Amino acid sequence: MLNSTGERQQNVVDTTGTYSGRARLLNRLHARLAARRRAATAFVSQPEPKMIGHFARGRQLLAGNFLFRGHLIEAPGASIWDAAERVDTATAASHGFTWLDDLAAVGDVRARSTAQAWTQDWIARYGDGRGAGWTPDITGRRLIRWIAHGFFLLRGAEQTASDAYFRSAAQQTVFLSHRWKAARPGLHRFEALAGMIYAGLSLEGMEGRVDGAIAMLTRDCKGQIGPDGGIPSRNPEELLEILTLLTWVEAALRGADRPVPEALTAAMHRIAPTLRALRHADGGLARFHGGGRGLDGWLDQALTAVGTLTQPDEGLHMGYGRLSAGRTTVVVDADVPPVGPAAVDAHASTLALEITSGRRPLIVNCGPGASFGPEWRRAGRATPSHSTLMIDGLSSSRIRQGGDGVEILVDHPRDVPSELTPLTDGQRLAAAHDGYRGSHGLTHVRTVDVTSDGRAVVGEDLLTILAPKDEPVFDRALGAGAQQGIPWSLRFHLHPEVEAVVDLGGAAISLTQKSGEIWVFRQEGAGKMTLEPSVYLENGRLRPRATQQVVLSGRSLSYATRIRWSLTKAQDTPTALRDLHED
Repeated sequence: MLNSTGERQQNVVDTTGTYSGRARLLNRLHARLAARRRAATAFVSQPEPKMIGHFARGRQLLAGNFLFRGHLIEAPGASIWDAAERVDTATAASHGFTWLDDLAAVGDVRARSTAQAWTQDWIARYGDGRGAGWTPDITGRRLIRWIAHGFFLLRGAEQTASDAYFRSAAQQTVFLSHRWKAARPGLHRFEALAGMIYAGLSLEGMEGRVDGAIAMLTRDCKGQIGPDGGIPSRNPEELLEILTLLTWVEAALRGADRPVPEALTAAMHRIAPTLRALRHADGGLARFHGGGRGLDGWLDQALTAVGTLTQPDEGLHMGYGRLSAGRTTVVVDADVPPVGPAAVDAHASTLALEITSGRRPLIVNCGPGASFGPEWRRAGRATPSHSTLMIDGLSSSRIRQGGDGVEILVDHPRDVPSELTPLTDGQRLAAAHDGYRGSHGLTHVRTVDVTSDGRAVVGEDLLTILAPKDEPVFDRALGAGAQQGIPWSLRFHLHPEVEAVVDLGGAAISLTQKSGEIWVFRQEGAGKMTLEPSVYLENGRLRPRATQQVVLSGRSLSYATRIRWSLTKAQDTPTALRDLHED
């Protein structure tokens, strides 16, 4: 369940977000020392597994098809560790044992024996502290799986295998008790702390190591989860992962008859309405700043575990504006991008939007490309990979490599005002950003309206001068283009299941969903409207999915350029479409 967002920058950054060879050395040292400690021999208590695994992915693993960050290794009959060693970036995907969720989803005798064999193989290869899997976050993720799937791993196992399991689990717990403090704040530390608490409550003789982790988790719930239920990375899927960890910790504490800190419960109740605001009509999360849509059923499970039905209030949530009417939802990135250590996966997506109709995404962002390698990761973070406007081939935030080897956002927008207002016949979100003000003197203003029946989304993108001091900046940029104008492009990336056709002699583009629903896209103010190739970057797939994008383009020759566009349902599309098609 904890998937792609936990795979980023493992063993590269410490708590300050800087490159740390010292942190790696200390991890290795404590891992070796932990291997000498006394082993646990039994469970004191064991939380039941709550992870959602992929049945199909589990069958693929049993067939010897291993997918690591876009690399497919076909090795029938081989251990997962032989396959993982062929891919440099497979550390988190393999050593975190999230694949155990998938084998448990299959759940038959072959899946269980395979899981047991691969676990024993890990102990033999890496259990003494060797290998890349000994970082606090990965160890926490691994221990949660080992304990939650304990009966699955131990049922029918020989005594020697059972002894090795408990011995290794205890050693990892000792390591984690010394190293969780080195985990980077945010998801990484929540994973480390949750793993420490899980193991301390479940393994014999480890209870005394829990209190410090609970105290730190309490502080992080207060300091890392904002008053609005958001986190500094502004990654919706990462927020869901944190909420899931907190629900697991709460259940583990209650199961062990331990008090649940009030700060933990309060943090969960702040997060839940924020996640409700960030979900589309189809139940999936908006894909921004490195996050994906989330596994089917994952968000519902986490919200059910929280047990609160509190709905999001009006206004922004974690910097996102949401418009919803009928069967249509629009989510807009309407805040400053993440900065500092929280920005290692941030995207140049300011004012980008996503639109979903019913259970079918219509307008999307390309998504996180990390699972397909560093080049796709970088491409997915740039402005052209988002459904928003770009000037002169320049992203609204520039991505550069810092001195610590981590690519961060620089020259990002610093002023992103926004306003949500009700209309007589719908809702409006207006927002602006100054990401191009320093380079071109222009401010991007975006207004999006959704009608009360959800059958129309009307937008306007404006490039304008806000103050006299911006005029010479614009004039210099205009002169650099030999008075040809400053080129701009406005992109609307389509979901791969949307069929797009240029219609009405080039005046409109018809967008047909697999359900048969039809939307018509029109515009005025752009010099050209074209359909161009695009990609949809989706975790868990071997390669990016081909799709299309609507591109409006033109040139700014004056201090104000206005582009209007609209998406309207075709007249013959019913208001309530019964969409039962299975993907």
